[in-house]
Amino acid sequence: MKKKLSIVDIANSLNVSKTTISFILNGRAKEKRISAELVERVLKYVDEVGYKPNSLAKSLRTGKSNIIGLMVEDISNPFFASIARLIEDRAYKNGYKIIYCSTDNDTEKTKDLISMFRDRHVDGYIIAPPEGIEDDIASLIKDGLPVVLFDRNLPKVETDFVVVDNLFSTYNATRHLIEQGYKNIALITFHSLQTQMQARVEGYAQALNEHALTPNIREIVFNPDENITIQHVQTFLNDNKHIDAVICGNNHVGMCLLKAINHLGLQVPQNLAIICFDDYDVFELYSTSVTAIAQPIEAIADNVITVLLDKLNTTNNHSGYQSITLKTELKIRNSSKSKG
Repeated sequence: MKKKLSIVDIANSLNVSKTTISFILNGRAKEKRISAELVERVLKYVDEVGYKPNSLAKSLRTGKSNIIGLMVEDISNPFFASIARLIEDRAYKNGYKIIYCSTDNDTEKTKDLISMFRDRHVDGYIIAPPEGIEDDIASLIKDGLPVVLFDRNLPKVETDFVVVDNLFSTYNATRHLIEQGYKNIALITFHSLQTQMQARVEGYAQALNEHALTPNIREIVFNPDENITIQHVQTFLNDNKHIDAVICGNNHVGMCLLKAINHLGLQVPQNLAIICFDDYDVFELYSTSVTAIAQPIEAIADNVITVLLDKLNTTNNHSGYQSITLKTELKIRNSSKSKG
């Protein structure tokens, strides 16, 4: 196996000090008054031998890796995947690469991933945080590392974050169903104490209370096995046959609900009206197109990376934090047609 060249090897081959080679490769030749002739000779040799600098070693020397760590709940989820792609494109145009991963909303896994990113000396963090990592985020900020949270925030940690107006979004969706004549409206969601999910529950309950209707909330413990979630949804529907409409807490629950409805032979919206938080391409293709609360994907991604790049380009990471709340759009389709 061919040995990888080091700066020492280059220095020995050219009979030049390794410090001088390092200055040239790190773009500091002019600052150190190294002659243009020597710079040209070194760069020509480096090109001929195909030398590739060790990125970790370089980050230790320069203090920058030009890498951003992006941590989301599930990178296969269309919502997170779309945002990750947009962030990656914008970051790359600004000289940064992205390393992303899924936390599975697991606190211990998230802590391990933050530790891994620290070892890689990433320059900044974009995180959709699970519960219980407040101390880890606070430690990053204390060490001068910029952190931007999105989709949800951590009330006990002062940092930048980008979210949508979750409370009004479900309030508005619930009110739409009430206006369409539905009175027995349930909310099916995953059990979570995260800010965005709590706000969605609150908005739903507020709309019902204003119309003297009774909330009916089914919180399901998340399980990676989709069949288990589908079974929970089927059981809930069988036990609550009076329900005439359902709001889903996210698109994962929405897909499970649609499959449960098919298994039970129910018709949408004749037997059950549906609104789902988070839009998804297949919702328009479903036999009865599904009304959805669409999050502004491009605006979320753009705000997140803009805030982080601003932090990376300033020497004062404690110059003030931004809390950005964006509006959603209720895309009304056939699944929430007026109850006839």
